[in-house]
Amino acid sequence: MILEYLPILIFTIFALIFAGIMLSVGFTFGDNNPNAEKNSPYECGFEAFEDSRMKFDIRYYLVAILFIIFDLEIAFLFPWAVVIHEIGVVGLISMAIFLTILIVGFIYEWKKGALEWD
Repeated sequence: MILEYLPILIFTIFALIFAGIMLSVGFTFGDNNPNAEKNSPYECGFEAFEDSRMKFDIRYYLVAILFIIFDLEIAFLFPWAVVIHEIGVVGLISMAIFLTILIVGFIYEWKKGALEWD
């Protein structure tokens, strides 16, 4: 049993040694000349003009929820479609319940106006 994991252990040890060598070479031979321009905080190439802890518009969160809805739908529909003949009516009812929940979430986003962006 333990011999089955031996290649993984060898690969992990090799990866750690290789990463350690690369990091030490970078720190040893790399240039270290910091200046005020390199150490300054930046946001897209210029100084930040607002506080980073400001409140975001609710539409950003609604778009994120919309992405999760469609991402989950696709992630579960493909495997379900592959095994639909094997899982039968129980799988069909389960997927119908799942899609109903996703449709309710989509309608909620639609009513909140997440699909209309100004």
